[in-house]
Amino acid sequence: MKIFDGHNDILNKITRSPNPLNTKAFLVSDPGHFDFPRALEAEVMGGFFAVYTSNPPSAPSREDRMILSEEGYRIELPPALDYDYAHRTALQMIDLLYKIQEDSLGQFQVVTSSSELDKCIKNNIMAAVLHLEGAEPIQPDLENLPFFYEKGMRSLGITWSRPNKFGHGVPFAYPSGPDTGPGLTEPGKELVKICNDLGVMIDLAHLNEKGFWDVANLSSHPLVSTHTAAGSLIPKSRNLTDDQLKTVGASDGVVGIIFSVNDLDGGKRPKDNAPISKIIDHIMYVADLIGVDHVAFGSDFDGTKIPSELGNVSGYPKLVSLLREAGFSSQEMEKICSKNWIRVLKNTWKS
Repeated sequence: MKIFDGHNDILNKITRSPNPLNTKAFLVSDPGHFDFPRALEAEVMGGFFAVYTSNPPSAPSREDRMILSEEGYRIELPPALDYDYAHRTALQMIDLLYKIQEDSLGQFQVVTSSSELDKCIKNNIMAAVLHLEGAEPIQPDLENLPFFYEKGMRSLGITWSRPNKFGHGVPFAYPSGPDTGPGLTEPGKELVKICNDLGVMIDLAHLNEKGFWDVANLSSHPLVSTHTAAGSLIPKSRNLTDDQLKTVGASDGVVGIIFSVNDLDGGKRPKDNAPISKIIDHIMYVADLIGVDHVAFGSDFDGTKIPSELGNVSGYPKLVSLLREAGFSSQEMEKICSKNWIRVLKNTWKS
């Protein structure tokens, strides 16, 4: 069962290491969640490779921003990023992605069109979608958006959880819904329109609810949230409400179910673990609510804590077995594992 994964943060992880262009940390081996050899063994055919800029060292730590309560917790949002810092670090990650492509000797390719994606699938080449997670590297006047498109960006998340010039993200909070602030700014609305014109997928993960509805009202593309979970199961601000999920389904879009233990399972404070079965619970909930054509995997490997039973990317066969045990047919499993993502990419990209 071939896998197409909705989100990983391996580029961020490597660029924050002492050797920020060390392609062997992906192509040879890595102690974290995701590397090329283990992904091949798990039959991962490709996925979204996030260009995500971490908070600078000067920002307050996650622990300093955490507020505990009787009901749960809230991690206050970090400050907005400086443009120059975000732009510089984004270019470092993009350089790394293309160096991985070069050093892979034809086994890994950044795909920018449907034809390139089909070629990779046919020839068993791992396909990478260059995904910008948070629009901070883009100028508010959008003057450099065509530059990122030419660099290969074909998927864009308007926000990570920080605020930026285009919109407002959600804090990490439980219990909480996603209605946590204002919607898109005027530059944010223009960003949606131009991404539609270019054929760039717009990712709604990390965006607050008002921003979600702004995109839904403006965009002519299928709606996508690459890595999230069901808010009715776990009322966390990062998770989507039933109305949001139904709107994604009605647009012929896709929800990638995240493997993050704190999105999959609730608690009074952030958890260190959750049962692997929680991933299947969220997949089943979304499939029952909006149809199996609209749910997929969105792991967030190397960007979050995942169930210890899963371990890393080599645990994908366990998930496939659990899908089968849950009653999904082989055809339905193929859609969840890869075909739903491929359909939406082809329906979004201009080529």
